[in-house]
Amino acid sequence: MKKIAIIAALLLLGAAGQTLLALRRPVSSPLAAEGVMAALGGFRSLAAEAVWFRAEALQEEGRYVELAQLAKTLSLLEPHTPEVWSYAAWNLAYNISVMMPTLEDRWRWVHAGLRLLRDEGLRLNPDSAELHRELAWMFEVKIGADIDEAAPIYREKWREIVADVASRGAWGEIAMDPAGMEELAKLFGISDWTSPQASAIYWASRGLARSPSPSDAAFLRNILRHSLWILDTGVVHTPPQNHGASEGGV
Repeated sequence: MKKIAIIAALLLLGAAGQTLLALRRPVSSPLAAEGVMAALGGFRSLAAEAVWFRAEALQEEGRYVELAQLAKTLSLLEPHTPEVWSYAAWNLAYNISVMMPTLEDRWRWVHAGLRLLRDEGLRLNPDSAELHRELAWMFEVKIGADIDEAAPIYREKWREIVADVASRGAWGEIAMDPAGMEELAKLFGISDWTSPQASAIYWASRGLARSPSPSDAAFLRNILRHSLWILDTGVVHTPPQNHGASEGGV
């Protein structure tokens, strides 16, 4: 019986996708997405279970581009589940990026993962310490450390983005609050916001202000300490810690 229900849910998802295409509206459009998901009704949880099952199969097969497309569907089904956004962003920034033919192309996928967490995941889950942790970790390690041969390009691209935002006073474009930045600048002596480590400190601090679990709190404090150390010394290296939610990527 459950198998039949899951098949039915998948058929509904297929129909939903066709509806979105017919409407010629992007999947991320709130009105289109809400309408399609509402149409699933009681099948929504079963559909999410089926999509998770398929996502795990694609990950085992290393079919990350298909997984990225499926992750978008999952985020529509469970928009208030932080794990969904962490999963999707990790796939973009860590798995798909390293498959790209040029180092410049890698940045596009890393930046897509970053924006997915910041602009969509955190917008829908503003009090999630987990998503703040993931975003801070991405700045600290994927962009700010040398675990990827393209890391110097990532840092340069990020400096360009922040320098442009700073020149226009448009901090909202990267979801940063000037008042909060000023507090951190006074507390930690941060003067260069173009450094990815400064962004790691910003997001880790915001995560700590959101009642994190003991494990998240410990991890966020580690990000703070390590990022502050890099800002102080200028030495870039991979932090000596394992990130449980992000295992399996580069």
